[in-house]
Amino acid sequence: MLYTLQNDRLKIAVNDYGAELKSIIGISDNTEYLFDGDPKWWKYTSPVLFPIVGKLVDGKYRFNGKEYNLPGHGFGRISEYKCIRKEVDELVFALDWNNETLKNYPFKFRLEIAYILRENRVEVMWTVKNEDDKIMYFSIGAHPALKCPIADGEKFEDCYLKFNVAEKCSRIPIDMKSGALTHDRIPTIEGRVLELNYDLFKNDALVFDDLKSDEISICSHKSKKSITLKAKGFPFWGIWTPDKGGAPFLCIEPWHGHADFIDFQGDLKDKDGIYSLVSGESFDAGYAFIIHE
Repeated sequence: MLYTLQNDRLKIAVNDYGAELKSIIGISDNTEYLFDGDPKWWKYTSPVLFPIVGKLVDGKYRFNGKEYNLPGHGFGRISEYKCIRKEVDELVFALDWNNETLKNYPFKFRLEIAYILRENRVEVMWTVKNEDDKIMYFSIGAHPALKCPIADGEKFEDCYLKFNVAEKCSRIPIDMKSGALTHDRIPTIEGRVLELNYDLFKNDALVFDDLKSDEISICSHKSKKSITLKAKGFPFWGIWTPDKGGAPFLCIEPWHGHADFIDFQGDLKDKDGIYSLVSGESFDAGYAFIIHE
């Protein structure tokens, strides 16, 4: 079921399946800023990555001597959520543990996702709560597919990324066979601008753990429309579009966590980037889309 919010600047739609944002429309001229989920390219629009981000080595992880399986990016994006609150400017969805989730994720949890509309901003807030009697381990991340280019008649190559801080950073390459991270580094961004072309993504996503910026904007050399993703306090970022080229979107992904390193064989609690919560504790994080028309 789709739920909508609207003010005098924006209209958004959110599906209770995956608690996934499906649309961000600028009211002034009906411009859509989010990819439409055409399965020719990718069937998602803005999935929530939980309780892992990225892929596990062989799709498996170990915890307390047992082995479990999870799909890439976890099950949060393919679960039914309940809408627990709808206000004029806010939607809140919840996902609770159940007997099925316990089979491959042995923790009792509650995940709440809020979407808040404020003028030209869409704010997204996550709350992860440990409802178990033991320490809970998890990661969480965003994977929004933003239209790129935004304006009709433009090309992907007309666009660029603008960072709010001058960068000098290297990406962590992905092993194309397994989807895991390698231990190499490739210099990728220097300054505040990264010109876009599909060749950048021929070896999958650009993954960073050393970005200083907390705002990344998709801009165009040919028009004024842009969209900014603002995310404070996220240690990892991914930037992605399908490696076959031609897709009309770019994902800008702030993460708390990342895919396994290619040689990781340890326990979940030792996974790089993993978070832990003691019984009854909560973790809060969030990010925002800012629309510039």
